[in-house]
Amino acid sequence: MKIAALYDIHGNLPALNAVLLDLEEIKPDLIIIGGDIISGPMPKQTLKRILSLSDKIRFIRGNGDREVVTAFDRKPLPSTMSEKGRQTTQWVADQLTRSHRDFLSELPETLTIKVDGLGDILFCHATPRSDGEIFTPITTEERLTNIFADIQQNFVICGHTHIQFERQLGNIRILNAGSVGMPFAEEPGAYWLLICSKGYEFRRTTYDIKSAAKEIIESKDPQGNEFVENNLLNIPTAKEATELLERMAMKK
Repeated sequence: MKIAALYDIHGNLPALNAVLLDLEEIKPDLIIIGGDIISGPMPKQTLKRILSLSDKIRFIRGNGDREVVTAFDRKPLPSTMSEKGRQTTQWVADQLTRSHRDFLSELPETLTIKVDGLGDILFCHATPRSDGEIFTPITTEERLTNIFADIQQNFVICGHTHIQFERQLGNIRILNAGSVGMPFAEEPGAYWLLICSKGYEFRRTTYDIKSAAKEIIESKDPQGNEFVENNLLNIPTAKEATELLERMAMKK
């Protein structure tokens, strides 16, 4: 069995299309969409593309998906969210239909799938207990032990921090699939994870960044230029992002 785990697409349709083109050749048995699907420049188009795929696809909810539903319902967004974040989230929500909203609101927080050779694999967005909790490649083992207490599965697949990495905690192998649409990495591209009975492989799909930038800028997203600058042309490295995320985690 082959599973492609695609996390944190963030409305980056060109990146998603590039990965899906790769998957036409790989032919996975299942695609897991790991949350934070549409919070970005092309939300409606991205969701439409994903929903057009075959029935070999499963979803989990990310914090971004949850927040977009909150904005759609005109309910208060988290007090910790910046004003720019509120504006972006509301803009994304305003692009959606009621059926889109209902689809996102009903997504599960976790999935467990059995893979021959690996056993049960738990898929979550950030951690098994929260869609917004932060841990990184340098998080202490003490904190990891607390976060992953009572986990029975041997593998946990997550995202949220947009960095591909793996950690070992006792018998638990923790894998971060990275981000398709907003990666923190040394090279641009769409980052994702391929799992099969023989193991797993961190993957990076390259795509035409200049063409993607043009498409995103023309998408009518008021933050489109900023998205291109920060997430396509000048992406933070994994090291830079790790240091920032650890500081954020320690403040919570």
